[in-house]
Amino acid sequence: MLGGIPSLHRRNQGCGCPTQCRLKGAQPLDEKHDYLSLPTHRLHYRIDGTQGPWLLFCNSLGTNLHMWDAQISVLSRHFRVLRYDQRGHGLSSTPSPPYTLSDLGRDVIALLDALNVEHTHICGLSIGGLTAQWLAIHAGHRINKIVVCATSTRIGTTESWVKRMDDVLKNGLLGLIKATAERWFTPRFRETKLYDVRKIFDSFVSTSVDGYVGCCAALADANLSQDIKEITSPLLAISGKDDPVCPPADLENIAAHVHIGKHLSFPGRHLFNLESPEPFNAVLLSFLS
Repeated sequence: MLGGIPSLHRRNQGCGCPTQCRLKGAQPLDEKHDYLSLPTHRLHYRIDGTQGPWLLFCNSLGTNLHMWDAQISVLSRHFRVLRYDQRGHGLSSTPSPPYTLSDLGRDVIALLDALNVEHTHICGLSIGGLTAQWLAIHAGHRINKIVVCATSTRIGTTESWVKRMDDVLKNGLLGLIKATAERWFTPRFRETKLYDVRKIFDSFVSTSVDGYVGCCAALADANLSQDIKEITSPLLAISGKDDPVCPPADLENIAAHVHIGKHLSFPGRHLFNLESPEPFNAVLLSFLS
């Protein structure tokens, strides 16, 4: 970074970071790693596809950009797909917590600016869905269409997130795996897709504690219940039929309170994009095209 201006770094054969890329769950060193340096941290991002409109994916809490792998082979044929690890997750670095929803949203704006992306579609899940809503409210002129998944205008309560933060600061993330797996995936998926579940939780436990807690703080304060009325971009809200975190009613509420909204529901729990990839991909392609 020169004079406070974000700078881009593109590397092959690893990112050149001697420590972070060796974390459990990190990707092989022959994968391409691109970074945006910001004043307090740097964002890891990846672009798939070379033509068509831009499509940005925003991840859920405790995951990295590979949570969207099941979508890439289909969508990158039609879009330039931009994925990134939010601060404190994946291969992005970790500024000091706490964070706010506006911090997460401004990270995305900085990434779009650095890549000269004037307009983009956006798809976000859980906290990524809140980030997508924030962007549609505060940078709506840059958002073409928006897909929000397994999210709400307010996820959980302040008290529940404060308790989660206390638990993680005392005990780390390992103790959350069992309960998180039950919230994220149906029993059948956990039993039959062991590799996919293991891959997700490898990235979960490699999330930095400060990054996880910082995003929990953002969730504790985030409430877009009144602001979503300002969203004018066409919006598709998608729920997991058995999601205990953000049930279908939460997504129906979002669709009902924006200017142009529609709600659909797919089999699965919180990370239904992994449980129902084929119908999810087909709906994304149809809606965004």
